[in-house]
Amino acid sequence: MSGIYVVIPAYNEAQRIGEVLQSLIKLPYSLVVVDDGSSDNTTEIVAQYPVIFLRHKINRGQGAALYTGTLYALSQEADAIVHFDADGQFLAGEIERLLEPILSRQADIVFGSKFLQSNKIPFLKKLFIIRPAIWLNNIMTGLPLTDVHNGFRAMSGSAARQIDIKQDAMAHASEIVSQTKKLKLRYQEVPVTVIYREFGQGFFGGIKILLDLFIKKINQ
Repeated sequence: MSGIYVVIPAYNEAQRIGEVLQSLIKLPYSLVVVDDGSSDNTTEIVAQYPVIFLRHKINRGQGAALYTGTLYALSQEADAIVHFDADGQFLAGEIERLLEPILSRQADIVFGSKFLQSNKIPFLKKLFIIRPAIWLNNIMTGLPLTDVHNGFRAMSGSAARQIDIKQDAMAHASEIVSQTKKLKLRYQEVPVTVIYREFGQGFFGGIKILLDLFIKKINQ
């Protein structure tokens, strides 16, 4: 398991990241925290845990933080890489579920989906934001997934070397899906738990993500 790296992007997550790392350090994986220019005491909290710590001097966006962490994991010859949020939305115990298809060589990349099991999703968010976003995202990326912009995913080292994250902000999630289709990577979805403590990203934020991806496509 030493070849498995969990990359955790963090921006002003002092309130939650200690709890998240406490759950992760019990598992047999190498943890890579990328502080994306936080202005709170995220750095001081992370320093209390046995993790690899990388830091951006300025806030660049979640996509950029994931790129930095993934690049580090690849420099250490990672066999598999997991992307895991720092805000406590996901459960550390479900990482093994995402890794299983990778380690058994049944998939190159695995996406977590909150719609493959029961989750308490705010009704308005589900109806007016997530569902339309899934439809648009599937059209834009060409990959028919049951969820959209879920930050919980796993990929083999080989797949991670092929996927090039260029979107610094949130559009990286759609970018990864789009490249999965383009590169003809074998993919699976597995059910995951998503805990909503806040309403989260709104409709126009989702539209901006898709616009960023569209602009990238036409500029290629």
